[in-house]
Order: sequence, then structure tokens, then C-alpha cells
Amino acid sequence: MNDDPWMSLALAQAELALPISSPNPAVGCVIVRDGEVLGQGHTQQVGGPHAEVMALRDAKARGHSVRGAAAFVTLEPCAHHGRTPPCADALVREGLTRVVIACADPNPLVAGQGAARLRDAGIEVLQLAPEHPAALQARDILIGFLSRMVRGRPWVRLKVAASLDGRTALDNGASQWITGQAAREDGQHWRARASAVLTGIGTVLDDNPRLDVRSVPTPRQPLRVVLDSRWRTPPDAALFSAEGGVLVAGLAPQDAPGEARQTALAAAGAQILTAPDAAPGHASGRVDIAWLLPELAHRGVNELHVEAGATLNGHLIEGDWVDEILVYLAPKLLGPGRALAALSPLSALGEAWQGEVREVRQIGADVRMVVRPSGRERF
Repeated sequence: MNDDPWMSLALAQAELALPISSPNPAVGCVIVRDGEVLGQGHTQQVGGPHAEVMALRDAKARGHSVRGAAAFVTLEPCAHHGRTPPCADALVREGLTRVVIACADPNPLVAGQGAARLRDAGIEVLQLAPEHPAALQARDILIGFLSRMVRGRPWVRLKVAASLDGRTALDNGASQWITGQAAREDGQHWRARASAVLTGIGTVLDDNPRLDVRSVPTPRQPLRVVLDSRWRTPPDAALFSAEGGVLVAGLAPQDAPGEARQTALAAAGAQILTAPDAAPGHASGRVDIAWLLPELAHRGVNELHVEAGATLNGHLIEGDWVDEILVYLAPKLLGPGRALAALSPLSALGEAWQGEVREVRQIGADVRMVVRPSGRERF
């Protein structure tokens, strides 16, 4: 029996959930009997139905009974009561006889219990091997959720647009536009799938970005997070003109002006996150990333999409906080200008940050590369 075509359909459904499901995992489900798709669906916005329920509803709307059918689902069905009832129970109740799962759920509330509940009800359960291509694709779709469940921190994706000589702007700061329209629109898709977009105060003051999703239809805007140790974000910054929340993370104010700036930001609608004093061995005067990432995970951030300047980019890379670099390279040479990351000088090539290229694709006139540190996804 060749299950691959049906799981491919389930994975396509899961991708549809990426821009809407956070903080829930983006899951797809397809129900099949005798080579016919009876129903399919994906996870809805938080509080809404999960993929299995959407597929069952789709089958019913088409006039199909699913008794005796097989379900192909990209993540182990849940077995606990959260905002919605357990999906495993729904599959049992509707009389399915076989369930194929692409990826186990590491959530402690599930963690094998969904598959066990199905088996206890007499349903045949097949878990794909971790190296199966469909399992690997499912992990890529679920990478932020898996990171939050296993590591207690989001998956950190750093996005940059640069020239062939690694410049993100001219010396005078001009950067619009290094890459073409197609690359910029592609970047919006990655922004849309993220739970939150992170930048630094330097980018806010220099560029006054909105950091929202504009050219891609989406019912959910990512949270915008600003690292701003001294609370210098202007209360009228463009960040506040877009839908969705703004979170400003900084250090405890040391004087009355700092307290006033923090209060003004709260009045403008910002969520205020005050970081503790730097731990020994960490850079003083900065928000501790080791503290920030679990805080964001606690707020349901699965994928953290970074669009920042060279200083913050370099700090994240050298601190080994970056899980993936998404870089758009334009076929241009700019000469002197701003680097994509401010990194410390090296004394030997062997000390260089080393990644592995996961994907190379031409987007319009530009090239998109996805690079990950070796072994980073093995958690």
C-alpha cells in the first residue's frame, strides 16, 4: 500500500495552517477510503477545530461516511481536553480503522497518548520513520512548535536581504530596495508564518518599520517584539499603526526619564517586558537572550522571525541563538556599506560560523538560501 500520495495531501493542508494556527501546531489531515479522498482539512485559528475535526466535517459535508476509512495526519492526534476536545476520540467515534502519523507529538499532554488511545480502540496506527521524507517535511512545518515543546524556546529564524558582497545597506543607510519585488513578497510569507517578529531599537529608530504582514492575506498578524534596553521606542512609531500586538523588552529603568518612557510606551499599547539584571558572564546593558526566548515561548511563540540590523544579528549569531538564516542575495555589488552581521574578528578560518545549506531557490532576479547550523534541528 502506497501511503505517500495521501500524506503529501495532508502536508499540503498543514502548510495552509502555517499563517493561522499559532500557537497551535500547523497540522493537516486527509481521510481516504478505497483510493478516494473523503475529506481533508487543517488546523484553524486558536480555539477553532483541529485538522482531524476539519477533515471529518469536510467528509460529512460531501455526504461521506468515514467508517472503515484511513486518516493521514501530519502530527499525532491530541488526547487531552484543551480549548477543543481530543482529536483521537473523534477518530475513534467516527469508526476509522487506520491512522498514519507523520510526526509524534512531544507535547507532554500528548506524547504517545494519542496513538495509544487509537490502538486501544482497535485502530491500526502507523508512525512514519523519522527519516521518511514526509516525516522530515512535517518536522519542517512543525519546527517552531517542536522547538517550543522540546527546548522551551522558539525556533529563531534570522532574515536578511543582501548584495553579493554581503551589504544590507549603503554607508548612508539607504537599503530600499536591494532585492526585487518578488523576493520582498516571498519574505512576507515567512513573516506571516511566524508567531512573532523581532527587531532592535536601532532598526526602529533608523527605519521606523511596521513589521506587519501586508502583501500576503492573513487573518493573524505576528506579535512585534522590540529589544529596547532603555525604552527609547517612540510611542508614535509605525509599529503601533499596524494590527496585532507590540511587545517592548528592556531593562529596569534607572531614572525618572526612563520610567516615563516606559510608561508612555505602555500607554501607547505596548506590552512591557522588563528583563532581569544580566547574569554573570552575559553582556551588561542588554536584554539577556537566554531569558527572553523562554519568556516568548511562554507566550506561545513558536517561530521567532528576526529582521534587525548588524548589531543584533551579530549578537544573536555569536550567542548561538540563531537556528536558521533566511538570506536573499541580489545580483548586485554595493562596495562599502553595512554588513549583514557585526561579528568579532577571527584569527583562523576554522573559527568561522559554519552552517549547512538546506535550500537554494531563485526568487525573481534574486536567490533565496536557507542555512542552518549543522545538527540544530536534532532536539
